[in-house]
Amino acid sequence: MRARIIYNPSSGREQITKYLLDILRIFEQAGYETSTYETTAEYLSASNEAKRAAQAGFDLIVAAGGDGTVSEVINGVAGLEKRPTIGIIPAGTTNDYARSLQIPRHDLLEAARFLVSQEAIPMDIGKTGNTYFMNIAAAGHLSDITYEAPVKMKALFGYLAYLIKGAEKLPRVKPIQMRVTYDGGIYEGEASMFFVTLTNTVGGVSPIDPGATIGDGTFTLFVIKTANILDILQLIGMLIRNGKHCDDPRVLYKHTSFVKAESLDGQRLMINLDGEYGGDAPIQFTNLHHHLRVIGNPMNYIDSVDAKEKKNEFVKALEDLDVK
Repeated sequence: MRARIIYNPSSGREQITKYLLDILRIFEQAGYETSTYETTAEYLSASNEAKRAAQAGFDLIVAAGGDGTVSEVINGVAGLEKRPTIGIIPAGTTNDYARSLQIPRHDLLEAARFLVSQEAIPMDIGKTGNTYFMNIAAAGHLSDITYEAPVKMKALFGYLAYLIKGAEKLPRVKPIQMRVTYDGGIYEGEASMFFVTLTNTVGGVSPIDPGATIGDGTFTLFVIKTANILDILQLIGMLIRNGKHCDDPRVLYKHTSFVKAESLDGQRLMINLDGEYGGDAPIQFTNLHHHLRVIGNPMNYIDSVDAKEKKNEFVKALEDLDVK
């Protein structure tokens, strides 16, 4: 068995290179012939290497970095007829995808041990045009926080960088007239944003959808039908505290195998795919059922201690916002 570790030395707080030799040792002791590739500033560096490694016959490709590195690796292999198993060593800021798979997120060596001891499971991914996403597609106000937050800010402040950026943008939220088509229905009207998710963790918060089942062939669709700042803050609070956002009349909540979105009033509707800019609407997302095998264990419960810490961070951030 051959494994290729594609690692981003700049991810998170730049810890991965310090542990690389120990990570290699863990894979070698588990029976893998293992090699590494350090990503560069070149466009799609991780994606191109993942595709090359897959075509070279590697059995396992490990994405060691943040959600951006994971997304690039998945994009490198998802379009191939023969796709290797994917593993993840989370070394980024939020590590949403690793959280949903129950991969240890605070100890890189423990994550490596997890990968060599667990089975691969079939996972759905999303597709739009020739681009794939593994966790979230979103558009509208606040959906651009992940790629607007400066890299240096994320490195220094981690997850709180997104909260800071979100607080800056809230007063500028305006309604957008949009049409969102999904299995069995169409929403046409005013909204501030929409989300299409494949897992149950977005922005470090979980569960986003208490009724979601990972790998069931459907997306979870949320359309936020209000642009009122106080309404949005209230909905965020409901999400964090009790999950009642799914039942709120200001939210359209559906499970669907596809989503088509378009702007009706000429406003630009920029798409966020796994934290990166992914083009503009009109756009359609299709769920590719069980398209990739990824090492993980999503059936276990979310780490309750860490989840509580994240909720407390959000609640404090909401309380500190001065909305006038």
